Amino acid sequence: MTFRSYGDFARYLESVGELHRVSIEVDPYLEITEIASRGIREGKPAILFEKVRGSSYPIVINALASDRRCELALQKHPEELGEELIDFFGDLFPPRPSMVWKHRALVRRLLHAPPRNVSSGLSQEIHEEPDLDALPVLTCWPGDGGRFLTLPQVVTYDPRNGKRNMGMYRMQVFDKKTTGMHWQIQKGGGFHYYQAEKLGRPLELAVALGTDPALLMATIAALPENIDEAMFAGFLRGRRTEFVRGVSISIPVPANAEFILEGVVPPGERRREGPFGDHFGHYSPAAKFPVFHISAVTHRHDPVYPATVVGIPPMEDKFLGDATQKILGPLARLIHPEIADLWAYYEAGFHNLLVVAVDQRYGKEALKTALGLLGLSQLALTKCIVLVSEGTDVKDFGAVMREVRENFDPHEDFVLLPHVPMDTLDFTSYTMNLGSKMILDATRKPGEERRKPAQLSQRRFPAAKDLDRRIRETEFVEGSLLLVSVSGVGMPVLKKLVKHPAFHNVPLIATVSEDVDLRDRENTIWGMFTRFDCERDVIFTEQKLIGACPVYNGVMGIDATWKPGYPKPLEMKAEVSRKVEERWDVYWR
Repeated sequence: MTFRSYGDFARYLESVGELHRVSIEVDPYLEITEIASRGIREGKPAILFEKVRGSSYPIVINALASDRRCELALQKHPEELGEELIDFFGDLFPPRPSMVWKHRALVRRLLHAPPRNVSSGLSQEIHEEPDLDALPVLTCWPGDGGRFLTLPQVVTYDPRNGKRNMGMYRMQVFDKKTTGMHWQIQKGGGFHYYQAEKLGRPLELAVALGTDPALLMATIAALPENIDEAMFAGFLRGRRTEFVRGVSISIPVPANAEFILEGVVPPGERRREGPFGDHFGHYSPAAKFPVFHISAVTHRHDPVYPATVVGIPPMEDKFLGDATQKILGPLARLIHPEIADLWAYYEAGFHNLLVVAVDQRYGKEALKTALGLLGLSQLALTKCIVLVSEGTDVKDFGAVMREVRENFDPHEDFVLLPHVPMDTLDFTSYTMNLGSKMILDATRKPGEERRKPAQLSQRRFPAAKDLDRRIRETEFVEGSLLLVSVSGVGMPVLKKLVKHPAFHNVPLIATVSEDVDLRDRENTIWGMFTRFDCERDVIFTEQKLIGACPVYNGVMGIDATWKPGYPKPLEMKAEVSRKVEERWDVYWR
């Protein structure tokens, strides 16, 4: 079964008990965020809000906020698709007739991958003058700079060669006809705008709201540059993605969406955008970004408005990101055959923590692999790579920490890369788009015996408060990572701990802020990996320079506390939380 649009998928979800209708009126200002976020935490179905204050259009949210709903969208488990792809490419050379028969189902998908142009589509059933105030656009968090489109699929074409890109970028609503265009670095739409500005001309584009789930997943997938997301969507669904000529612009637009916004982004125009709560769980700072001017709006009859919420995990992006990396992750082996597995942690906002299992065939091959990945498409924005040996479950943070305990020696296995491009949303260096990265090599080294580390337990350590009154509590993870909750900035405490004799056998010590729940693994990974700059906030028991080369020894310390100048973590207004709590049972009648 395939779906033509987001609304069609929503109706299917309702038919199989995976969507719930809320009939009472809800407020797009904060209330929907609180309902959707709590719904994910409680494992609730997707939600269709029939009555949204200020708009005649219903909202569908959390449509892909579970593993089951992602599998229903694809009609197959994402991991199956990934393994089928790598098996197919492994058999492709030399090509043989038997290979085609063996992979006939996949070949059929590939034959249906190329997009096609059609004369009409659902998305152009109704033409209207631009009026964004008619849409139920969300304000998600109390500190947000305004309303923004949360699921826009932005279609652009390279002005030099016409190659298409579809990406998802935050779009703040400025007025009825104008939005921001939050093009972060390393994004295809931003590259197209760069070329248009060089030519001194506006960039025509279309924004699709509510496509079918295959095209939605393709839009957010970390595909290599110049790979057409529409073609990848055709492969995912086994049916071609259809495009139709725009009504006010010259480019093709998705034929089957709930809404299409058409317009241009002029060269040289910038406007202050933000701040907004983002998937790192904090507010990203306000900054100047390009401006989108809408020339026309089209939509299908009786459309639904698609929305999502990002914030402190878990949110819907967890399931979307995990599904796409299950499909695309195995393809890394085509470039790096030594890779056994890899996994980006949604808890850390994906880009902040990547674990790579390597079948290391010679000394430091794993490090070579890590450096290669840091130059590859969206993986170039990765902050921290942990390398482990083949056979390690890269999705299991505890298993990864055990490998660090047994195989990581900072003198040989730590690499710091300062002054490099970073995710636009990463605030830890205090400089947008710039920061530092690090690689921890916790692989078993060829020719070396597996180390037998000292068996450590938290019971052997001194009472935390006896060491420093700022320490609130501690948690020891797999005899490897000592987490220390502290009051205030953590570096003074961390410097004491990495030099204290009681901790000389502990590989890693991380100080975190009091808002991080040390008993909750998900919250711990979020609180640790979103709040440190590798160059500024990582220290060792001993560190010195030999010539121009830094040398590290002893315990590695990470100050992952919230620091002055960092944006605040996301927190809902107490009155909104109380309102949702009081009405919770009513929403689910």
